[in-house]
Amino acid sequence: MSTDSIVVLGAARTPFARFDGALRDVVVPALGGATVAEALRRARVAPEDVDEVAIGVNFPGSDRSLARQIQLRAGIPEDRNSFTVDRACCSSLAALTIARRGLLLGESTVAVAGGAENLGLVPYFLHGMRWGTRLGDVTVVDQLVISCPHTGVPRAVQAAEEAQKYGVGREEQDAWALRSHVRYAEALAKGHLEDELHITSYELPHGGHTGIEADEAHRPQASMETLASLGTVYGSATVTAGNAPGLSTGASALVLSTRQRARAGGHDELAQVLSTAQASGPPANIASIPATAARKALHRAGLGIDDIDLIEINEAFAAVPLVTTLVLGDHDPARARELRTKTNVNGGAIAIGHPTGATAARLVMTAAFELRRRGGGTALVTLCGGVGEAEATVIRVEG
Repeated sequence: MSTDSIVVLGAARTPFARFDGALRDVVVPALGGATVAEALRRARVAPEDVDEVAIGVNFPGSDRSLARQIQLRAGIPEDRNSFTVDRACCSSLAALTIARRGLLLGESTVAVAGGAENLGLVPYFLHGMRWGTRLGDVTVVDQLVISCPHTGVPRAVQAAEEAQKYGVGREEQDAWALRSHVRYAEALAKGHLEDELHITSYELPHGGHTGIEADEAHRPQASMETLASLGTVYGSATVTAGNAPGLSTGASALVLSTRQRARAGGHDELAQVLSTAQASGPPANIASIPATAARKALHRAGLGIDDIDLIEINEAFAAVPLVTTLVLGDHDPARARELRTKTNVNGGAIAIGHPTGATAARLVMTAAFELRRRGGGTALVTLCGGVGEAEATVIRVEG
């Protein structure tokens, strides 16, 4: 196995659209293909130099071999390999982990990792209809009623129950949601998102194009009063449409290589990937499992939480960063508050959107670009996903 460092050479993402927004009719291969092509352009890497492509997709809908389709649309030669990865919300970070392993093993020299999702195109399902039904009602199943596929418990219920276990109530979750919108608005006004956003037009399946200029989930009018007025969802005690992200559409991509190859080719590094880690645990531990993956990634990087300059924790629910920072702070509220000052400093999924297969790679690039603006440093990225699963990575930007 190679001891060479793995580095990110370039990154790009689409603006994240609402469920019924500007990108609702754009198929996943078109979203991903355009984004991978843009990431390669920014990295100054030719498509023919790519050896592997790993793309995370959580809801493939009626399509298939999505990574392969994205690879070909991005102009990457037909004789290169691609992998479609499903680890729920962790999918594009799992894709990074897979791509990094190939680079470390010497099986590839340049790889693309990312994710793409269009939740607006997820079809309804008619289970058993292939063989027909002689009598009785036919049930149409909607995958977007988000619940744990193993236990059947709604994700919102899991998040609320674990938040209550850690003493994180509704008001604290609403306050974090408002903070997300405020921080995002500040970052947008300062131009901090221009480095990552890939703003262009996208091909529609039956001809023509559609465009999008910015993330659509942001609610500049949000206030504690409006958030407090919202009812809870899916029988949850504390989760509302205001302190959780909406359904989204978008794509993200990272170009990876070895440091030796990057320097030989005269490429600049966006960030170094110090470690990756995967974790699994009880399906109900949706809000705390990111801390388990984070600790594993920190250990593999030879670092402690106090060595970290920035933290990105996906806002699958506001409860997740609140509980995860509390666990990472050894259940000390004061330490947790300190960690939160450097967590999601430009806002998170509540304000940006959460296209599940694409979000994790977005977290990595958001952290990398913010570290670069600050003159360098080290960041921890972690998120929950699946049936009691989590993923994390530690990255560094040289000063």
